[in-house]
Amino acid sequence: MWPDRRLIDLFKIEFPIVQAPMAGLQDADLVIAAAQGGALGSLPCAMLSADKAREQIQIIRQRVSAPVNMNFFCHTAVPADPSREAAWKERLSPYHQELGLDPATPNNAANRAPFDAAMCEVIEELKPEIVSFHFGLPEQALLARVRAAGCKVISSATTVREAIWLEENGADAIIAQGAEAGGHRGMFLTENIAEQPGTFALVPQVVDAVRVPVIAAGGIADGRGIAAAFALGAAGVQIGTAYLHCPESKVSAPHRTALAQGRDDSTVITNVMTGRPARGLVNRVMREVGPISHLAPEFPHAATGLGPLKAAAEKQGKLDFTNLWAGQAVRMGRDMPAAGLTRALAGSALARLSKMAG
Repeated sequence: MWPDRRLIDLFKIEFPIVQAPMAGLQDADLVIAAAQGGALGSLPCAMLSADKAREQIQIIRQRVSAPVNMNFFCHTAVPADPSREAAWKERLSPYHQELGLDPATPNNAANRAPFDAAMCEVIEELKPEIVSFHFGLPEQALLARVRAAGCKVISSATTVREAIWLEENGADAIIAQGAEAGGHRGMFLTENIAEQPGTFALVPQVVDAVRVPVIAAGGIADGRGIAAAFALGAAGVQIGTAYLHCPESKVSAPHRTALAQGRDDSTVITNVMTGRPARGLVNRVMREVGPISHLAPEFPHAATGLGPLKAAAEKQGKLDFTNLWAGQAVRMGRDMPAAGLTRALAGSALARLSKMAG
């Protein structure tokens, strides 16, 4: 049996596994499959309109009766800075020339909006069992409305200080996101990525600092990692990259190939893709412009400048400007349906935990 059942009881799920929400790389299909396997399925809503989020939840509700997690960004929106935008466009101009694009053509703004009153109304209407946030928590008035709708609230911490802040501000559980994790760093009380601890250094320190259940995230892709997280005091794990290999994810064929070829040293933390630090497979623009560049505009405006380049390169089958989010355990992923993967992960972890207990 699981040595800590607090997350299972809190979320009312079969296994203490959270399928990480991965904006732009999944939709309801992965949520449904993960839930069918016994995990908490998570729908990333940061890049969805209110109507699209509503439609996706309706699809999920029609297919499974399991709890669902709706995930949102809650960064402070900042307006585009014309001078930084111009410097960024200038840095990217050789790529425009190479691809035959006019750098003066207006770009569509990147669609990564913070949680707001309109999305809060969607939460009040749909009443998902869990609502998770990235980059801290929304303002207190919105958070109070989420809680009044009966939702459990979770968010990511990348340091002990962030974990304590989340508990003090009402989080029911905390995701301890180590530096190994793919996608955007959930950091919100620090901007220094050089200080970011790894998962297995962060988890026990967060467990010691807070009373709520802790969910380990980053570099966990098999039963060994899950068992190790529990040994360090976690009550559950969040797994993302391993689910990207599943047929239910929405990664493109070239992206899927890149994931399959990934190694332990294939990912880096970069800010050039969106303007915020995030871990992904190295592509051309990360290698030549970054991985960290002071020229990259604030989140999410860096992505706006890359948009036309990404579209043009992808038409040629190239991923030079595509954000290939993945964690350091990318090579440990397996191409199998998400429900089966979830059960295999849980079974392997339980077998190891049983051995440890014996």
